[in-house]
Amino acid sequence: MLIVLSGPSGAGKDSVIEELRKGDGNRHFVVTATTRPPRPGETNGVDYIFLDEATFLEMRRNQELLESAQYSGRWYGVPRSQVSGALNEGRDVFLKIEVQGAETIRSIAPEAVLVFLAPASVAELARRLAQRRTEDPAELQRRLDIARQELEQVGRYDYCVVNRDGCLDQAVSEIEAIIAAEKCRVEPRRVVLD
Repeated sequence: MLIVLSGPSGAGKDSVIEELRKGDGNRHFVVTATTRPPRPGETNGVDYIFLDEATFLEMRRNQELLESAQYSGRWYGVPRSQVSGALNEGRDVFLKIEVQGAETIRSIAPEAVLVFLAPASVAELARRLAQRRTEDPAELQRRLDIARQELEQVGRYDYCVVNRDGCLDQAVSEIEAIIAAEKCRVEPRRVVLD
């Protein structure tokens, strides 16, 4: 199965993924490539694949990325080989991508399960982003403006999970329940990439 976890910056995608990694061992979590610089504590190849713009654009030209998009002035993309390799091994594949990218994945792999991770409110989201202290005020405002637009896209997803402050375990449990339910479908979703 291909599971897409998406939502606005600050919704808690990284925290949810970290918890999901502790579950079923037959899962592959794709590491997204980006041109943004690493934040303090981030490790290349673990948190993201940090690339300069020229290398990223070359991968894009060579169709080495399943999808790619610009977000807040930086490029983000999903390495095609990570997805197809894990699917061919029979593993469940998790993509953590922005809302733009989720729409692209839906067109490439309509069988993918799209989960939108939302904050309880825009005010809660603004608080989380400010607490990270990784963006200057202009960048923070830009991310909030984008988040408002992204929250309007929730209807394009198969599921929406609200990640409330202090309730990470509940959000993770809901996503685990979605995965379990999808695996019980009479006709399971099977993704085949060219």
